[in-house]
Amino acid sequence: MPTTSRDTILARVHDALAPLEKRAAYPEFTDDVAVSPAIAPSLAGPDADLWAAFSARARLVHGTPLAGGPAALAVWLREKKLTRGYCDPALLAQFRPHLTDADGKPLALETTFDRARVDDYEFGITRAAAAVAETGSLVLSDASTSSRLAALAPWVHIATLTRAQLHATVADAIAALPDDPNIVWCTGPSRTADVEGILIEGVHGPGEQIALLMD
Repeated sequence: MPTTSRDTILARVHDALAPLEKRAAYPEFTDDVAVSPAIAPSLAGPDADLWAAFSARARLVHGTPLAGGPAALAVWLREKKLTRGYCDPALLAQFRPHLTDADGKPLALETTFDRARVDDYEFGITRAAAAVAETGSLVLSDASTSSRLAALAPWVHIATLTRAQLHATVADAIAALPDDPNIVWCTGPSRTADVEGILIEGVHGPGEQIALLMD
C-alpha cells in the first residue's frame, strides 16, 4: 500500500514512542544534591527552625509568611481593607469569629466559589498540603484544596498550614506527599517575564501569596 510522506513521518514518531524493552536505571544521587551549602545548616538538626527558614525564603520571592492564625490574618486583612472572600468550609468555624472589619462587622465569607462572580472575591482561604523551607514554596493538592479556583483566581490567596506540614527540602516534601491527580507548587505570587523580559506579578494566579501558620 503506497504511503505518503506524512504516513512515513507519523510511523517513525510512533516507533520512537514505543516502550523500551529495557529502561536505563535512574542515576544515583543524594537527596540533598540540590540544596545549597549556604542553606543546608538552617534546615537540618534538632534545633532547625523550619518556619523561620521558610519565612526567610518566602520573602525573597515576594511571598508573605504570617504567623498567628486567624487573629493575625484579621489584622492583615483590615490593613489591606479586604472585606469579601472565599473560605474553605472546613476552616470557617476557626476564622468566622476573628474576621471582622475595623467596625467589628463580620467579613463576607462564602464557602462556595461562584464562577459567575469571580471578580467579587478579594481573597481566598484554602488549606496547603505542605510547605518547603528550602525554597519558600507552598504545595497545594486536590485532596486538601476545597476549591482550586478559589486558590488561583482571587488576587490574594491565603494558604493555611501547620508546623507538621513544614518540610526542610523539596525532596522531603515529595517523599511525604500522597498520590494526588493535581499538585501545584507555589513559590511566591504568580509571575511572568514573557513580555520584553519585564517581571510582572499576579498574571496567571494570585498577586499576593500568604502562608498562614495556624499553630
